[in-house]
Amino acid sequence: MHNPGDFTKSMVTNMPANLHTEQARQFKQTLQRFPEEAVYIYSFKEHRLIFADGWEEILGYKDDEIGMLTIIDITSPEFKSFSFELNDKALLFILDKSEELERYSFTIELKKIHKNGTLVPLIVRVGVYRAENGKPVEIIGRNQVNHSIKFGKVMRYAAYGPDKSAFEEQLNKDLFKHFAISRKEKEALALVARGYSFKEIAYEFNVSQSAIEKRILPLYKRFDVKSLTHLITFSYENHILP
Repeated sequence: MHNPGDFTKSMVTNMPANLHTEQARQFKQTLQRFPEEAVYIYSFKEHRLIFADGWEEILGYKDDEIGMLTIIDITSPEFKSFSFELNDKALLFILDKSEELERYSFTIELKKIHKNGTLVPLIVRVGVYRAENGKPVEIIGRNQVNHSIKFGKVMRYAAYGPDKSAFEEQLNKDLFKHFAISRKEKEALALVARGYSFKEIAYEFNVSQSAIEKRILPLYKRFDVKSLTHLITFSYENHILP
């Protein structure tokens, strides 16, 4: 039986980036980095990070010392299992694709452990940076500090890409055992909380009513709630809804 994260960890090393290469200097000049954000690029060809920037500012690790396995492992314990499994399932989905790979990415809200032991709330986005012959060869990760995030018991994530619906649907299926909610589920739930009927929500998203039911009704079982009112209350209590 595989542990969450085994697949992702099997594909990466902890070798830090050599920031003195011409490639790293070009990344430094061309990649936009926002305040309180750390960025990495990992190369599956070189089996190492090929760029890292901003890590000492947000998590206390120097850019030339942090490695990919460290970035993975400093996830706070309450988010670690879900984060590892999301990484695995998302990467497996993307590896099954062969076109427009650079348009695929996913996000998750979590906490990372600073080198000094404090917890840092982040929105993490991981995507394909470069592909060759229908395979991803480099991935990019952006870790943005966001102190306004309110965490409850529920993990929040989203999937993006040309086949976004199938991507998120597959993640929802694979991650059903976790206390988690996807962006699409959250958007539909927000309209339910505002009093919209399933029919009205379907019209709003230009999908069928059954598609909306498939987003909302499984949440009853996932969060162990008995009614729509109970689901909405649970969502506010766990900061799924603002």
